[in-house]
Amino acid sequence: MSSNQKLHKQLELTNEQTSPLFRIMCIQNRDEPHRRHFENNICAFHIGNGYILSVAHNLKTEATIFKSIDNGRYLTDIFPFMNSEQAQLFESCYPLELGNQRRYANITNPNDFQNIINLLRQINYDTRWITMMERNLCRPHLVVQFKDNKFYNNPELTQHFNPNTYFAEPGIQRHTFLIEVQLVEAFYHEDIALYKIINTPQEVIDAMPSLEVDYTLLDDHQENYYCLQSSPTSEIGKLLNKAQIDGFTEHFAIFQERFGGNYNLEGLRYLIKGYFRFGSSGAPYVVYDEKTNSFKVNAVQSEACPIQLSINNQRDGNFQYVNAIATPLQVIQERLEQHLKG
Repeated sequence: MSSNQKLHKQLELTNEQTSPLFRIMCIQNRDEPHRRHFENNICAFHIGNGYILSVAHNLKTEATIFKSIDNGRYLTDIFPFMNSEQAQLFESCYPLELGNQRRYANITNPNDFQNIINLLRQINYDTRWITMMERNLCRPHLVVQFKDNKFYNNPELTQHFNPNTYFAEPGIQRHTFLIEVQLVEAFYHEDIALYKIINTPQEVIDAMPSLEVDYTLLDDHQENYYCLQSSPTSEIGKLLNKAQIDGFTEHFAIFQERFGGNYNLEGLRYLIKGYFRFGSSGAPYVVYDEKTNSFKVNAVQSEACPIQLSINNQRDGNFQYVNAIATPLQVIQERLEQHLKG
C-alpha cells in the first residue's frame, strides 16, 4: 500500500463526513427544546449496524440533581421519604405543571440548588446516570454534528429528523443531530459499554461510518497504532494521533459506588504511551491493516495512568499523566460477538 492510501484513510477518520467517532450525552427534556439539557459527555464510536461502544464508568457517576420528574414518580419515589419542610422545599423548586403532570426544576435561589442536592442525598435518592436512564429522567443520545444543515449531505436522510432531534448552533457554526441509543450491556470490570441505536430508520444507521473490530491482542511493537479522540481544545473537532503500546497490566482499581456497592475495574489492559486529552474516555484505539487498506478498532480508552512526582520533597497528589490505560476488545470478544450476531 502506498503512503498516500494510508494518509487518505487517516484523514477520513477525522473528517465529519467519514469519521466513526461520536459523543454520547444524556439529554433531559429532549422533546422540549426550551428546556432541553445535555450532560454526561463521553466519547463513543460506531462498530456497524447501529452498535456503539464506549466506556462504562460514567454510568455509575452521580448527576446529583435532575431537571424534571414525572409527578407520579415523585409521589412514589421521593415524597414518602421527606419530612414536611423538605417537601415544601422540593415542591417550591419543582413546581407541578398540570398539563403533563410533570415537575420541572425552577430553582432561582442559588442556595436552594445545593439544598436540593443535599436533600436528595439525605433521602438516599439514586441519581446515578444508569438509574436516571432506567427511570426515564434522561435519555442517552449520539450527538452528530456537521457544518452543513444536511445529515451526511443527504436531504432525504435529513427529513427523518424533526425540531426535537435537530437544531442549528450558530455560536459554533454547526448543525446538531440527535440519535437515540439504548444501553445493551455494561461490562463494568472491563470498563466498556455497548449501546444500540433505537427509534431510528435503518437507512440513517447505514449512512453512519463505522469501524470493524480487530480482536487481536497486539504486542508492543506496533508502527500503525493510533488513538481517535476529540480534538485537544474541543469535543467538536477530532484528532488522530500515534499511540504506542508501552506494556501490559493485570489491572486492579476500586470504583467507589455508594448505591450498588464498590466494584473492581480489573483484568488485562494495555499501558499506552502517547497524547490523550482528559475527556477521551471511550475513544477507540485503531490499528491500520495494510492488506485491506483500512483502520480497525482494537481497544477502548479507559482511564489516565499517572506517574508520581516529588515536588518540594512531597509526593502526595503530585501526578503527571503521561500514560493511559486501554482495554483490548479481546477481553470481551465472546460476549460482544453474541450481541453482534444476535
